[in-house]
Amino acid sequence: MSPATILSALHEDARQAGFDAVAVCPARLPQDIARHLNAYLDEGRHGSMGWMAETAARRADPGTLWPQARSVIMLAMNYGPDQNPLPQLQRRSEGTISVYAQNRDYHDVIKGRLKTIAGRFAARNGAQVKVFVDTAPVMEKPLAEQAGLGWQGKHTNLVSRSFGSWLFLGSIFTDLDLPSDAPESDHCGSCRACLDICPTSAFPAPYQLDARRCISYLTIEHKGPIPEEFRKPIGNRIYGCDDCLAVCPWNKFAETASEAKLQARDDLKHPDLKFLASLDDAAFRKHFAGSPVKRIGRNRFLRNVLIAIGNSADAALKEAARVHLEDPDAVVRDAAQWALTAR
Repeated sequence: MSPATILSALHEDARQAGFDAVAVCPARLPQDIARHLNAYLDEGRHGSMGWMAETAARRADPGTLWPQARSVIMLAMNYGPDQNPLPQLQRRSEGTISVYAQNRDYHDVIKGRLKTIAGRFAARNGAQVKVFVDTAPVMEKPLAEQAGLGWQGKHTNLVSRSFGSWLFLGSIFTDLDLPSDAPESDHCGSCRACLDICPTSAFPAPYQLDARRCISYLTIEHKGPIPEEFRKPIGNRIYGCDDCLAVCPWNKFAETASEAKLQARDDLKHPDLKFLASLDDAAFRKHFAGSPVKRIGRNRFLRNVLIAIGNSADAALKEAARVHLEDPDAVVRDAAQWALTAR
């Protein structure tokens, strides 16, 4: 089959699987990617995410991950919300859950479809393939930029001229040498919206992120007590943070997610803090079954809920915090105590 025919079939398979964009780049990254990654790790900006340092060599060089790879097919699925998530931050008796986590875990949604596309591609072309969705040491955002799906903005996330900041990425590595698409250039210009809105000043400079100050890291990846200096700025964010994504001017071109499994559940758009604080482990697992929230566990999630209660200035929620002063988990107890004394 000609390259044009191969790519045409690939695009059609991707469209039928619900992907909004697909592009191809070589299975390699510019050398400055490794340099930037190593500087990031040397400065400790990855926090407790030790796996980033452990896999740095493979992460910076797709060829190390799979030497036979010649091309990477990057696919993107839009998960744009049906409303601006920022006003939810003012509803202090409710929590705010990051848009991407308001329904099914995107890994589950995307990986099966990628495997279907990859299987058809391999059968059609006699190629070898490997599929990755954010669970292997693959630098999806630099690869997506090389493939022309978007560029890494000043908030370090991918920005698309068609979908703004709301894109899930997946990749198919292949030993077939495919024609590459043109890389995307940076269109951030002089805009600083994403940098200026960050409540914890997590960006030391444009295009640089210190995860140790990032609310997404603190509420999801960080396992211990949240440092006191960040508790007030966290507000009612109980899982992740969308501020830097939501404020991006390129979102004016964004569309609402068409995939039903990525559209927000009503109860996760405006989650009630009192109800969430009442969940024991079994109830937590049931309520968040199929959701990425489930993976952080009840104790870490309850820590976040209690901090939100402390920031709510809602006296009626104090009792919901008080019952956790005797919780078996020390981090939960600490958060409960803080919630009762926060001003």
